[in-house]
Amino acid sequence: MKLKYTALTLGICSSLLLSACSEEKHVDEKEASHTEHAHDVSGDVQEETSDKATAPEFLTGKPEDMKTIYLAVAQNQELLEKIPCYCGCGEEANHKNNYDCFIHENKKNGAVVWDDHGTKCGVCLEIAAQSILDLNDGMTIKDIRTKVDKAYKKGYAKPTPTPEV
Repeated sequence: MKLKYTALTLGICSSLLLSACSEEKHVDEKEASHTEHAHDVSGDVQEETSDKATAPEFLTGKPEDMKTIYLAVAQNQELLEKIPCYCGCGEEANHKNNYDCFIHENKKNGAVVWDDHGTKCGVCLEIAAQSILDLNDGMTIKDIRTKVDKAYKKGYAKPTPTPEV
């Protein structure tokens, strides 16, 4: 299982990191008005499903590894709400942590409002996947946070305003 997650992390992150959040995001107004998904101020799509085990439709046609990361994120809220993202989404999309790159809201009835920001950002995917792997390997949340901060300190955008652990 560990080998599968490691391969998953390396595979998806290497292919998506090249197209990380630095891409310009253009939302065609005509297309946006005809979509059944909600958009936030950054142009990210948000979609509600009945629970955290049900993947959003915007993942249809995306790599299976990406869907796996999204569903794993939903199971690791406590961890990822304590891990910052370094793609610039704190300023661009008002995200507070890495969890926000994938999930906009958890509703009281169990429904989840997913965010497609992570589908367009290798940095978000890499941080989430590696953090979950590290937790599964027995690292503490504090040690994972330190590792992420050290790895992304130089050469990346300003981190989200995630409080210290």
